[in-house]
Amino acid sequence: MLLQRLNLGSQRHVTRLLTRPLTEAPYSRVHGSSFAHRGELRQAKRIVVKLGSAVVTRGDECGLALGRLASIVEQVAMLQNQGREMLIVTSGAVAFGKQRLRHEILLSQSVRQALHSGHNQLKDMSLPVLEARACAAAGQSGLMALYEAMFTQYSTCTAQVLVTNLDFHDDEKRQNLHSTLQELLRMNIVPIINTNDAVVPPPEPNSDLQGVISIKDNDSLAARLAVEMKADLLIALSDVEGLYNSPPGTDDAKLIDTFYPGDQQSITYGTKSRVGIGGMEAKVKAALWALQEGTSVVIANGTNPKVTGHVITDIVEGKKVGTFFSEIKPAGPSVEEQTEIARNSGRKLASLQPEQRSEIICHLADLLTERQDEILAANKMDMEMAISKGNLPPAMLKRLSLSPAKLNSLAIGLRQIALTALDSVGRVLRRTKVAQDLELGQITVPIGVLLVIFEARPDCLPQVSALAIASGNSLLLKGGKEAANTNRALHRFTQEALSLHGVTEAVQMVSTREEVQDLCRMDKMIDLIIPRGSSQLVRDIQRAAKGIPVLGHSEGICHVYVDAEASAEKVIKIVRDSKCDYPAACNAMETLLIHRDILKTPLFDQIIDMLRSEQVKIHAGPRFVSYLTFSPSEAKSLRMEYSDLECCMEVVDTMQEAVDHMHKYGSSHTDVIITENEATAEQFLMQLDSACVFWNASTRFADGYRFGLGAEVGISTARIHARGPVGLEGLLTTKWVLRGDGHTVANFSEHGTMKYLHENLPVGQTFAGQRQSN
Repeated sequence: MLLQRLNLGSQRHVTRLLTRPLTEAPYSRVHGSSFAHRGELRQAKRIVVKLGSAVVTRGDECGLALGRLASIVEQVAMLQNQGREMLIVTSGAVAFGKQRLRHEILLSQSVRQALHSGHNQLKDMSLPVLEARACAAAGQSGLMALYEAMFTQYSTCTAQVLVTNLDFHDDEKRQNLHSTLQELLRMNIVPIINTNDAVVPPPEPNSDLQGVISIKDNDSLAARLAVEMKADLLIALSDVEGLYNSPPGTDDAKLIDTFYPGDQQSITYGTKSRVGIGGMEAKVKAALWALQEGTSVVIANGTNPKVTGHVITDIVEGKKVGTFFSEIKPAGPSVEEQTEIARNSGRKLASLQPEQRSEIICHLADLLTERQDEILAANKMDMEMAISKGNLPPAMLKRLSLSPAKLNSLAIGLRQIALTALDSVGRVLRRTKVAQDLELGQITVPIGVLLVIFEARPDCLPQVSALAIASGNSLLLKGGKEAANTNRALHRFTQEALSLHGVTEAVQMVSTREEVQDLCRMDKMIDLIIPRGSSQLVRDIQRAAKGIPVLGHSEGICHVYVDAEASAEKVIKIVRDSKCDYPAACNAMETLLIHRDILKTPLFDQIIDMLRSEQVKIHAGPRFVSYLTFSPSEAKSLRMEYSDLECCMEVVDTMQEAVDHMHKYGSSHTDVIITENEATAEQFLMQLDSACVFWNASTRFADGYRFGLGAEVGISTARIHARGPVGLEGLLTTKWVLRGDGHTVANFSEHGTMKYLHENLPVGQTFAGQRQSN
């Protein structure tokens, strides 16, 4: 059966090879320079995957980890089928052979003992120590047969290549090896390479010659092979997440995201893995040698069940997995270092007096007006570049553009935030006398480190910076490249304002080539992510965030319901403002619900005429189509965010039906009722559970500035924490503070209930005689 499967796989492979498109021709590049950034790994065409012993073998070191191996094979086959050239350097022959020989020895001993004793009662049998070379000899064929069977499932052919150190030292043998591997790759075959452990001599210490690494283990073999074959990327999979600055498991151990030559002195190596003859020091040495010769290297975990199924493809996609080796060290700190710096400086910011934080914000507001010429000059550069490229729609160009009026408006908003900063951090929410001389208080504190990701909207930077300063939070900013010059100028002035009280580093601009998805995985360093931009951006971040809460909304499907008892004058004004004032905004109306009784009345005609005059394209809902004398396009979906001069119109019979429609098709953002019936309005306001619910008001009022918040970091449709326009209050959390005299202890009765006083104390701006700060 296995032979049939292998023959079938070979037939499929020949067919694929003969019909392979010219676009999948083997990639060739000038070798000698490695990739500088992770994002460039997507360009890797020739890839060597090294599977360490700990990855391939089971925990008992007898036999192979078949599940892990199957997922690795699937990823390699997937990349091979994309037109890349894949090579595998594998361990596992010794473990496979050990399992096989142990089975044979046990069987042999049991047969001999049964013959000798004449019955089936077997005594305890001890296994002899198995020599590694014998195990390798017994395991090679089985290991290769397993790989062949697995790759056949993906119509991928493999070939086994056994090598020794001598094959690289002898020029003729090395050229023959290179030629063989080159021909296999040309035929779209995956070479599976291993040291010939059945005959290989023990490694000689310090045997590297003339800058060429000696093959002592599969790490050095993989590095030597990758360089010999001019591979773009070497992926070394082991049983650790990557390279740590000290042995994994120690208190201060930190995973190194990117490792640069010259950083070796900062590393403390631990012991080698449970199997294999190498260790992390050997891996780093091999990686640095390959890097020096022009091959990029990533060391990652191939045993973690949470990531094994996609670790190789994630690396090739440029995601932050394992440790990436790079020759080019950026001038500034890494994003991890920036986050640490921001957190430490943020703690100093939170400990300032409220008046000091307010002074920082006021100074920033002054800088926006006093230095507006510098800001506008930087913005002009961004605008000219965006217009010349022609890849930004008009709505985004409008957001990108700054003007003196816009900067003055920003400054006014910042001064409002400065006032609220006087009563934010350390505000007492609750005071309780738990026992004699024991007071419990709940006070407001900053959330911690905020990551704000925003598109081409530079005015967002001073707004969220001011809110973060007022709430005592540190801030990481990741702005769109379209506004790079404007963002740099605004960030410079923000740090200048922060320097008033020695907290310059509390607001950091992420300027490295960091992928947004990678930032969203920093759950141990970032406490809250706030996306500011399109609904697509918000959705992408919500999907990418791993363990970090996201404050925002993915859609702004806002409804306006025109009740049977609505005022015609109010309807026209509210509908026009809700849809036409700024149709790209998240608080613009997307669906207009009309009470059935309004149809075929002058008010209905006025609504249609107004929308037509404003050039709003109407999409009719399923019920609405039958009532119309004209023929608008039918709505493809009742759950659509148009973000343009378009809207859906639908008919409902009652206010309750309108509420049900909003619950079913809305996004819980902002919904409006227009009616003169107070009872109907109150019922609507109570029943609808959107973040913002309005009566006789435009959806455009769902805005932090209009709410008197000074500014907002976004509008949240979440069910917990902050909802609606989120200003300063939404960036605070609480902590409990217990003050005692040291003599009171918790006393629990036999029923497990604590005996305590429960006397609520007045809540004010002080707690136990002193204002609290984090």
